Amino acid sequence: MFQRMEPAHREFIERQKIFFNASAGAGGRVNVSPRAAALLRVPDECTAVYLDLTGSGNETAAHLRATGRLTLMFCAFEGAPMILRLYGKGRILRRGGPEYAELLALHFADTEIPGSRQMVRLDVEAVQTSCGYNVPLFEYVAERDTLVRWAENKGPEGLEAYRLQNNANSIDGLPTGLFDEAGV
Repeated sequence: MFQRMEPAHREFIERQKIFFNASAGAGGRVNVSPRAAALLRVPDECTAVYLDLTGSGNETAAHLRATGRLTLMFCAFEGAPMILRLYGKGRILRRGGPEYAELLALHFADTEIPGSRQMVRLDVEAVQTSCGYNVPLFEYVAERDTLVRWAENKGPEGLEAYRLQNNANSIDGLPTGLFDEAGV
C-alpha cells in the first residue's frame, strides 16, 4: 500500500489500454465499468481524471454523488504481471464548468471527443499493487470507434435527449445530478 502514486505506478498506468472503475452507493448495486485508458490523465501523484463519454447509464455519477467512493483498477495484460488499484474520493466535473474547462485545456489539448458527458476526478487516498499472476495475457488490436460514431450520429440535441432519458438516474433510482442547476 502507498499513500500516493510513485513514478513507477504512473508509468505503469500510462502503458495501459484499459482500466476499470468501481463505485457504489450506500445500498443497491456495485458498478464496475471498463474505460479507455486513452481518456485518462494523471496530473499529479494524488490525482487521476478521465473524460467520461455518454453511455447507456451514469452509475458512477450517481454513486459519487451519494458516497464519493471510487476505485480505479489497472491490470497488466502484457509484459510483467501486476494489478494496480487507486482508492479515493471521486467527484464529477460538469461539462463546461471551470474545473472541467481547465483540465480539458491542460491535459486534453482543449479537445472534447464526440459524446463527452463529464469528467470523473479521483483524489487518491491509497494505491495498492498486487501480483496479477492470474491475469491472462491479451494482445491489443485497436480502439473501437463505435461510441464516437454513435455520438456523432446523434448530434448535440440527440445526445442531450438521450442523456435526459438514460443518464439522469442510476439503475437503483439514485439521481446523477447531470441536469441539476447546482451540479454534482
